[in-house]
Amino acid sequence: MAQQQRQTGRRTGTLSGTDVQQIDAYWRACNYLAAGMIYLQDNPLLRNPLKPEHIKNRLLGHWGSSPGLSFTYVHLNRLIRKYDLDAIFLAGPGHGAPGVLAPVYLEGTYAEIYPNKGEDVAGMRQFFKEFSFPGGIGSHCTPETPGSIHEGGELGYSVSHAFGAAFDNPDLLVAVVVGDGESETGPLATAWHSNKFLNPVRDGAVLPVLHLNGYKINNPTILARISHDEIASLFRGYGWTPHFVEGDDPATMHQLMAETMEHCVQDIRRIQSDARRNGKAMRARWPMIVLRSPKGWTGPKKVHGHAVEGYWRAHQVPLSDVRDNPANLKLLEKWLKSYRPQELFDANGQLIQELKALAPQGPRRMSANPHATGAQLPPPAAHAGLP
Repeated sequence: MAQQQRQTGRRTGTLSGTDVQQIDAYWRACNYLAAGMIYLQDNPLLRNPLKPEHIKNRLLGHWGSSPGLSFTYVHLNRLIRKYDLDAIFLAGPGHGAPGVLAPVYLEGTYAEIYPNKGEDVAGMRQFFKEFSFPGGIGSHCTPETPGSIHEGGELGYSVSHAFGAAFDNPDLLVAVVVGDGESETGPLATAWHSNKFLNPVRDGAVLPVLHLNGYKINNPTILARISHDEIASLFRGYGWTPHFVEGDDPATMHQLMAETMEHCVQDIRRIQSDARRNGKAMRARWPMIVLRSPKGWTGPKKVHGHAVEGYWRAHQVPLSDVRDNPANLKLLEKWLKSYRPQELFDANGQLIQELKALAPQGPRRMSANPHATGAQLPPPAAHAGLP
């Protein structure tokens, strides 16, 4: 099939126009929720004009890396459904919880575990209200986050944790997003060499996504400032096969991410199939993805003449002083409405069925995968019967 697609000029993973629209709509819902949980304590679907009392008294959370995290999560969901993948997701960026909590909520797992934050208007209100609030929902992917086995607050260990999950777990795919600020830490730089220890016969696979959005807090990042060729050479030197997804136009990026991620999954399957068929654990040059997108993607481009999207100001809370500043309140309302939530959620506040069908079902949801939820799993065959 892959050969036939190449011969006809059709690339593996190419999306139809309808596919792009649906995936983008799901991603818009994720971005709406990510921004909403940072700002709102009431009026969660903006069915009334936004007022100061709808805004939290204290704004806490990190917007900058969230759109890239949910973008990756949504595209993984497509491949889980297409190939019945057994996959989990690790978010390396330390405060990237909104970008993970949003798709976890949309696929229904959050409400199953925390019924007071159900898939309706009241549940969404509580979901927003508890985010980054004492005793509520952490701004990191804390242990309470469904499907999370990695807490990104102490940067540098996401890739190590991803490989730990994949070792002796032959059917598991571990997708791990690495922030470009995180990538500058010593532990992370060393962890890229973990690919030398992955045995394609008995281990699962790790698919890293290096997310280059340009800034760490309020400083530029190194890997986002070197050339495409240098990055490619760097990761080839580490033993990876890098694939690039770069840009800022959502429709183009959805198409490119779908093709690239599917190509990577097929490469992983080919490597494992060849090794398991002949029983030889040859060292493989596993695929990885370099995702270059703006920091705070789809957020405000400018606020009062100052650049926000694609700049360090998008890192945390792009619009501050919203309760007491009418101009900022209007800007926030315009930003939130740009995701067109009225098209995404039904009268009860649940994601519309057309979009809900895009998520995997049951334990195939990354937020409900037994490998990441503490569920009882049988011991690997190689270790069965050991004390």
